[in-house]
Amino acid sequence: MSTSAGTPRLNRTYSWVSGLTAIAISTVVFIVPFIFIFFTASKTTIESSLLEFTPPTEWAFFENLVEVIQTRDYILVTAFVNSTIITVGSVALMVVVSALVGYVLQRRKSRLNPLINFLVLAGLIVPPAVVPTIWVMQGLGIYKTLHGLIFVEVAFGMAFCILMFRAFVSTIPRELDEAAVMDGAGPIRLFFKVIFPLLKSVIVTVIVVQSVFVFNDFQNPLYFLPGDQGATVQLTLYNFQSQFQTSWNLLFMDILLITLPMLLMYIFFNRQIVAGMTSGAVKG
Repeated sequence: MSTSAGTPRLNRTYSWVSGLTAIAISTVVFIVPFIFIFFTASKTTIESSLLEFTPPTEWAFFENLVEVIQTRDYILVTAFVNSTIITVGSVALMVVVSALVGYVLQRRKSRLNPLINFLVLAGLIVPPAVVPTIWVMQGLGIYKTLHGLIFVEVAFGMAFCILMFRAFVSTIPRELDEAAVMDGAGPIRLFFKVIFPLLKSVIVTVIVVQSVFVFNDFQNPLYFLPGDQGATVQLTLYNFQSQFQTSWNLLFMDILLITLPMLLMYIFFNRQIVAGMTSGAVKG
């Protein structure tokens, strides 16, 4: 009796300790670096060069903010517009195309499915080839264009999205498909009127995860969209560092401005992300 009575208490203690440990680790990993970024972004040039984890003795937050925004004829504003266009366009295509592919792969079995599954997994494993990709884009006339970079982001992100949608579609009963077909629904209407609305949780997950990835992408814009007209937010970090000198206060202010939009999105949609990531865990 004492053993059985002590087990729930032991479980509660273990849960309490593990919860506090998780909070402590999260604080160290996420909150402490953010505080360091904020402190450094609020310091003067001389004080920020020390790179110390201390509050600024002289606050220069708004002065640094104005200077970062005005640098190189407001290139940060142009970069935010470009990054927003690329992110919205890429994620919209990923959601629609990946949902269609994931639905077909899950519902219609064929001899090509193993090959398609291999290619999807290869998209997660095989690293992108920069030079051949540039050669193909130049041949198509989409190199150094926003829509060209959107296609690149979609190609690199679709593998993850397809796996997410396919796992979720497996949890949707086939009887819904059969009922819609009996009511006269065609394939397109069946998907967009019946199946697609049921994918809400995984759609939110894909939107948030891929938006963070695309918005924070540094490598692809650097290779496939060079030049000031196509500058994205990550490339503006070069404005405040050089071979011999770095303005740490302005650099960290730029990092702070870049981080805030995606951080707020993650905070607001945290529950939907967890629901979408675990939705296909029961049935593969």
